[in-house]
This record gives sequence, structure tokens and C-alpha cells, in this order.
Amino acid sequence: MTDGVTDEVTKNLDSLERFFSELPEKLVRFGIHAILAVLIFIIGGKLIRLLRKVVRKSLVKAKADAGVQGFMDSMLNVGLYALLIIWIASYFGVETTSLIALLGSAGVTIALALQGSLSNITGGVLLLALKPFKIGDYIIEDSKGNEGTVSEIGLFYTKLRTRDGRTVVLPNGTLANTSLTNVSDTPGRRLIMSFGISYDSSIAKAKELMLKLAEDDKRVLKDEGILVYVDELSDSQVTLGIRFYVRNEDYFAVKWAYTEAIKDSFDKNGIKIPYPQLDVHMPEEKKNSRNKGGSPRNNSGKEGAERSRA
Repeated sequence: MTDGVTDEVTKNLDSLERFFSELPEKLVRFGIHAILAVLIFIIGGKLIRLLRKVVRKSLVKAKADAGVQGFMDSMLNVGLYALLIIWIASYFGVETTSLIALLGSAGVTIALALQGSLSNITGGVLLLALKPFKIGDYIIEDSKGNEGTVSEIGLFYTKLRTRDGRTVVLPNGTLANTSLTNVSDTPGRRLIMSFGISYDSSIAKAKELMLKLAEDDKRVLKDEGILVYVDELSDSQVTLGIRFYVRNEDYFAVKWAYTEAIKDSFDKNGIKIPYPQLDVHMPEEKKNSRNKGGSPRNNSGKEGAERSRA
């Protein structure tokens, strides 16, 4: 029995000695493989960038949409790097079939965990296929009211550039499943504005001033027509509206300039723009009692103030 234990110990010592004797050679071999893998990755990365550049130029020559170019570039980048990593793994002796099976099972797990992200990829494909908008279009997303010029259509997200210089990032899945307005789909955009005037002011005069200001502005598209109308008779004002068309790029500039011009024109021509105020009308008996120096009775609501707005 003692001899058996001694033989086992000797065998283990021999194995340990052999391991340490072969360790330097294994480390050198592993280091060489690691260096070669890094070199392969670097060279492969350069080749991938070169191939992406060639594909982009081909898409440009084919006059493909800018959104399609960006989307294809993203897909090509992800796919080629995945193939490069699989090839490097096979170089280290990893069986490709086992690796693909492992990646497949991992992909299913990741797909279940990232359903929202996958819906964004699907949404991006739908946006590029159906083309409700393209890069450079000004869109208004109806679910949250985000609006701006489309600057990028990516694999997962679409970026909008707002007029105040902010970047709004919207998931492609949201854009593909909600309603939106593409303002740039037509060359002109209708501008609708409303202004309130007092009941004492002349409606005809106010409409004349509103029409003249629109006709004098060269940015207003006269061929589309200009309409001035009475929109509402509210409690405190007469609401006048005006509708006309401008170019998309002039929309906000005309809106702001026209609003200021209306205020100046109304002031110069005696057209009153009402504001909230309270007029108190006292009964004659109460006035007389005050004039005689008496103290008025508290009518507890029987005598009230009539509220009006000018």
C-alpha cells in the first residue's frame, strides 16, 4: 500500500515538473498567437473600413437615399466585425460550429432581453423601405410633439436637429409605429394665425390691415391665396384669423415678423387688442348714498358687480 502511494506521488511530481518545463514554450506560443490575433484584428479592421468606403461610394453613385447609405453602412460594419471575430476565434482552435451554436443561443437570449432594440432595427428597415421622410426633411412626431430636421437615420435611432440647435434622438420603433407630419413633403407650408380685437374696434378696418401686411410681405406665396376671416365671437373679443402659405424655410421668420407687425399696425390705426380687466358698475342708490356721506348697506350679493371685458 505504501508503494502505491509513493508511485502516485511520484507520478504527480513528474506531471508538475513536466508542466513547468513546458510552460515557457506554451507561453511563447500563446504570445505569438495573441500577437498574430491582434495583427489580424488590426488588418481586418482596416480592410473593413476600406470595404465600407467602397460600398458607400457605390451607393452614392447609385444615388441611394442618405438614410439608406447610413443604415447599410451600420449593418455592414456590425456583420463584418462579427465575421472577423469568429475567424480569429477559429484561429485559436475554437470550433466554428460550436461558436456559431453558442452565438445563436446567446442571440436568442439577447433578443428576448432586448426586444425594444430589435423593434428599433425593424423600424429602421421599415422607415428606409417606406420612406415617410428622408435626411434633410423637417418632421413633427405626433406622440411627443418632437420636431426638427432629420440629420441621421441610424440602425437603432433617428436624430433630429431642432431650430435652437438641440439634437433629439428618437427610437426607430417609435417613429415606425406612430403618426408624424412631414412638413418638407410639399414646397409650401400654410401659416394660420389669429388675433383678438375689442368689440368697439372696426372689424373691416382690422381685416384690411391684416390683409395688407400679408400682401406686402414678399415671402408670402400670393398664388396660394390669402384668407382673412372672423374666427370667433368670444366673451371679451372678436377673434380674427388669417391663412396664407410661405416656403418651409420662411415659416417661423414670417410668423414672428407678422405678429410684431400686426401689433404696430393695430396701435397706429386705433384697433384695440383686449386684455383682461374688471369694470365695476355701482347702482344709482349706492352712488347717491356715498355722495351724501352715508354708509352703503351690505346687500350680501343682492347688489353685485357686473363683470365685463373691454
